[in-house]
Amino acid sequence: MNAKIAGVGYYVPENVFTNEDLTQYMDTSDEWIQERTGIKERRFATKHKETPTTMGAAAARIAIDRAGISPEDVDFIIFATLSPDYYFPGCGVLLQRELGITKTEIGALDVRNQCSGFIYGLSVADQFIRSGMYKNILLVGSEMHSMGLDFSTKGRGVSVIFGDGAGAVVLQPTEGEGILTTKLHSDGSYAEELALINFGSHGGYHDEVDYGYPDPKIPGGLFATEKMVTEGMMYPYMNGQKVFKKAVVKFVEVINEALGSTGLDKKDIDMMIPHQANLRISQFVQQSMGLPDEKIFNNIQKYGNTTAASIPIALCEAWEAGKIKSGDLVCLAAFGSGFTWGSALVRWN
Repeated sequence: MNAKIAGVGYYVPENVFTNEDLTQYMDTSDEWIQERTGIKERRFATKHKETPTTMGAAAARIAIDRAGISPEDVDFIIFATLSPDYYFPGCGVLLQRELGITKTEIGALDVRNQCSGFIYGLSVADQFIRSGMYKNILLVGSEMHSMGLDFSTKGRGVSVIFGDGAGAVVLQPTEGEGILTTKLHSDGSYAEELALINFGSHGGYHDEVDYGYPDPKIPGGLFATEKMVTEGMMYPYMNGQKVFKKAVVKFVEVINEALGSTGLDKKDIDMMIPHQANLRISQFVQQSMGLPDEKIFNNIQKYGNTTAASIPIALCEAWEAGKIKSGDLVCLAAFGSGFTWGSALVRWN
């Protein structure tokens, strides 16, 4: 048996924030943002009402329905996010509770691979299906970046890029082709080039920055200190140039690796759905692969970078628009923090 994507769904919050809206909080402009990222607007979830779990559940219900099953038929959950509801427990069990399927006591796995989280989760699900261990795996990618961004001029290089949303797929066994291959890679040499350092248990290990931790000789400590909060040390950091240069190389490499392992060629790709990191990166990959406009799908213009949710959201939108049909070869690829990256080739059923 192979694994197939039997159902897809997505959810994005109703709150639209345009580039012009962001000028209320930081020194920026629509032209500045579009030139560097291609983004025109993004969605932000409603505080006290929505979380990564509730958004993931909304997307999951659609995917479950389209797969022709009920929530009770799900026998394993994989949840990918970098912005969980809680530091612990992970969102997998929270999603199980939100969907009302705790009585079956199914397993739930949380994936912390940021932008490539969905690809990693897809690979794990693929192996479980192939082994016969599970028959209905729910894979969700969901992010609520708006809760943790610095909406000031100092943080604009990161904050203008990200948005909130969720995507989900249900994977089932098939005698057809389904998921042909997945390829996964990482290089921790660049871990701090795209990272949220605080809060964490590093205790200032990686550099000489004074994070305001208590005397190291005293047992115990704090994830977050007063100094981190007052000096704005709890926001994401990104070395944009380094990420861009590495991404455009690794995207193409990992796609070609997948094609090579299956004996396929780039001309065989019917639809390419890259992680929506930056429209300029997607355009560079498209040009490098020699793909025409009709064979690549981008929606970062509307939603920004939704990290682990970006591929399933785009996959669902492309399918709903009739751009993905039965028998099509769909290529998925992602690159992000870690650095981690991966690809998947899927024969659409």
